[in-house]
Amino acid sequence: MAHFFLDETLRARDCVPGAVVRVGGSEARHAVTVSRIRPGEQLLLGNGAGLIVAGTVVTAEPSELSLSVDTSTVTPAATPRIVLVQALAKGDRDELAIQAATELGIDGVIPWAAARSVSRWEGAKVAKGRDRWTSIVREASKQSIRPWLPGVEGLAGTKQLAVMAGTARMLLLEPTAAGKLTEVAPPTDDRDILLVVGPEGGIAPSELAILEAAGATRVRLGDTILRTSTAGPAAVAILNATLGRW
Repeated sequence: MAHFFLDETLRARDCVPGAVVRVGGSEARHAVTVSRIRPGEQLLLGNGAGLIVAGTVVTAEPSELSLSVDTSTVTPAATPRIVLVQALAKGDRDELAIQAATELGIDGVIPWAAARSVSRWEGAKVAKGRDRWTSIVREASKQSIRPWLPGVEGLAGTKQLAVMAGTARMLLLEPTAAGKLTEVAPPTDDRDILLVVGPEGGIAPSELAILEAAGATRVRLGDTILRTSTAGPAAVAILNATLGRW
């Protein structure tokens, strides 16, 4: 499999066949010192906004990597977007969820401070937690060679999610729901699909009431109970089929 690196400063107009593009900073350092990339090797380079360049390495130094462009493609952003609203969870279960969901194709992530979340982002932990999730999403995108890099939004509370439910299609993963996610009809518009996953203790009744009143819909995955680290990725896979992505 070809190595894939990201440089968000790349622009399609500068990546025509025959052009030489340069990558610096931590990405060049990682490519040369960790991945051991050397001149003459083939690799892929993306900008996280749809562009992927294939080419041959010309120079490989820890401070700068240069690539002669062979081909470049631009992939349009997916519509509607699938956004994972992942409740903060104990241990690394929330991180496992967003890593797998990124590989499966989510278009955005919203960390949620749910009522039953044992883990809490407070004070300096808010920025630290978001930075950590952003790093996980970035690395998962590189591993799966994704043209688009999902964004990680700021920490949201239940009231903020209720506001979002007014303009998006919000689906609440709830084991007791009457309807299955597999029975949800394909959307007829381009509104974002917000897939809400609760913490280990589930979504609190008061939160369900608030979000349903704002327009959200409860759905279940099946007859078993999945961990918060598993539920989101499983639901994303179903939506990929529903939307015709797979």
